[in-house]
Amino acid sequence: MLDETFCRTASEAARSAGEVLQQWAHKFTVREKGPANLVTEADDAAQETIVRLIRSRFPEHGFLGEEGLDEPPRNQAFRWIIDPLDGTSNYVHRFPYYAVSIGLEFEGQIVLGVIFDPNRDELFAAERDKGASLNGRAIRPSDVTALSHAFVVASLPSAVDARDSSVVRLLRVLPRAQSLQRTGSAALNLAYVACGRIDGFWSSSLKPWDVAAGSLIVAEAGGTMSRMDGGPFDPLRPDLLATNGSALHHELQELLMRVTD
Repeated sequence: MLDETFCRTASEAARSAGEVLQQWAHKFTVREKGPANLVTEADDAAQETIVRLIRSRFPEHGFLGEEGLDEPPRNQAFRWIIDPLDGTSNYVHRFPYYAVSIGLEFEGQIVLGVIFDPNRDELFAAERDKGASLNGRAIRPSDVTALSHAFVVASLPSAVDARDSSVVRLLRVLPRAQSLQRTGSAALNLAYVACGRIDGFWSSSLKPWDVAAGSLIVAEAGGTMSRMDGGPFDPLRPDLLATNGSALHHELQELLMRVTD
């Protein structure tokens, strides 16, 4: 069991970074990191806020983050996996679906996850073997069992054409689902699977910082995490299917695994 200081620090860091994002929201400038892949000063400022706070309390811990952050741990096997702004394009366009994501890894296993949505003041959190919560209240996934009644979300690469396998998968599921969306924030998608707002979510293009916290929150809430072919989920591998854990998981898996990359 983790010391409570870990959980408090992660929550405090996420909320502080969320404040930074909201403060920057109307004054940042945008630079291109790649096609449709936007980076802002807000990313850097939020990440600096998170790292500064965590490092002040756990100076020997390592870090892995989106904005060029890669520091191995010193003398301890803890590593913080950080996405200071998951949903950058949404943020840039003032679409209020983005979040701060902070995961803690110990000896290769995610043991703590926090996702903070500054627009709704919602803090999703989970600690291994202790369940998942939203603003301190326990959460569970939905009880939808059939794709025809499900709200599902797909994640696509930032630059993609119609022949890409991710698009083929989306089109395969589209006519079978009650609703299919692409939202732009993997962290919030996973948090929403955990609390029952989304029934299923899949991707083949995410990085560890996109999914580290959310994958644990889904699992601790009672959902199911796997690869799209049903194999064990690995946050270091860009292949995930997250669902409420019902028969819907197998139904989606059957559709998604027919497409090869």
